[in-house]
Amino acid sequence: MMIKVGATSDIGQVREGNEDSFLVLDPLYAVADGMGGHRGGEVASNLALQTIQRLFTAQEGTLTEQVEQANRAVFERSQSDRDVAGMGTTLTAALVQGAQVRLAHVGDSRAYLYRDGELQLLTEDHTLVHKMLVEGEITESEAETHPHRSILTRALGVDGNVQVDEGIVEMRNGDRLLLCTDGLTGMVSDEQIKAVLAESKDPQEAVDRLVRAANRAGGIDNITAVVIDFVEDGSGDGTKQAAMPHQPTKQQPVPTVVQAPDRTDITVVGRPIPEPPKDRASAPARASREPVRPPSDRRPPDRPRRSGRALQKAGVGLGVLLAVVVLGMVGLRFYLDTQWFVGVSNGRVAIFRGVPAEVAGYDLNSVVVETTIRADEAQSLALYRELPDGITADDREAAEAIVEQIRRDVESRLTQPVGS
Repeated sequence: MMIKVGATSDIGQVREGNEDSFLVLDPLYAVADGMGGHRGGEVASNLALQTIQRLFTAQEGTLTEQVEQANRAVFERSQSDRDVAGMGTTLTAALVQGAQVRLAHVGDSRAYLYRDGELQLLTEDHTLVHKMLVEGEITESEAETHPHRSILTRALGVDGNVQVDEGIVEMRNGDRLLLCTDGLTGMVSDEQIKAVLAESKDPQEAVDRLVRAANRAGGIDNITAVVIDFVEDGSGDGTKQAAMPHQPTKQQPVPTVVQAPDRTDITVVGRPIPEPPKDRASAPARASREPVRPPSDRRPPDRPRRSGRALQKAGVGLGVLLAVVVLGMVGLRFYLDTQWFVGVSNGRVAIFRGVPAEVAGYDLNSVVVETTIRADEAQSLALYRELPDGITADDREAAEAIVEQIRRDVESRLTQPVGS
């Protein structure tokens, strides 16, 4: 069996930058959709895919373990560089292993299987709206237009650890695998996607048509798609193919070329990741983690001198430790100042700065605005039952939009005729 690949990424019609990235590194393919502002989202998606590329080429760990390492890389960069604090990314990856495809997934990017004229969704969206849909709180039609459909419940880089969805798909001759970000699925229905995959013979033609369809529908987000065709050996129309399975080795690594879409053995991951500024306050903390060098085997001339040096070292070590603690507290404070959510304060719906959690009895948040909306009235609606746990938002403006939606929903319910 052979594979043919098409891949593309587009800025869309509204965004000023492209926070999506994709990876094409035969036999590994992935898409990622960054979040956290233009620069933060771009850094997060690039860093996640470059980490996976490095680990895969070095044959370090399973696909799931590589995604977990990518999560830690994004999280640690977010903590150490205030310019990208709070960033994160979705990630959906597919590893071709003979006639099998191993999937790893976090977030709301998706993987689809097109087989015998039917389109099957292989992944589950990690969003608040999907959770409410699964629990029967809203209908599918309500989910498609819900104002909170972009709120993620799981993403890379948000926490030091992440749960990765895994799966294995047995592929057949003629199958097509589609990996895409929500810039496509938010604009184009599954029926439209199925029609494009059915009508496009070449995978590159398919992804180009999908992007055009999303842009025609409004293109409100970045759009990224990768289509992988599975065909029998020797079949096809002469389009360049990549033999499978193919595992890179340390002696014969897979070639890596940035932004070269006419090859199937390359990685395309967007722009190079900007390095964090060297003069940031986090630099001393990184320096303090240098390995301790072993002492010299030669004995000093006398005990008093050795004791003096020991005390000096102890003093320096204590100073470094205190500096690390202070810097850690400053970093935590800065991180909390960039986080927002909507929750409950004094029985009212409120906007909070920080995260909905506490450590050792200390709340990691503070109330910014306490509204006049009664929390019990909001929680009486299925959409807002989890309000006490906090509904996260990208920024204050997004939090205010959530509050306004809650206000409208509550007022609409209160004005409904009795018995309706």
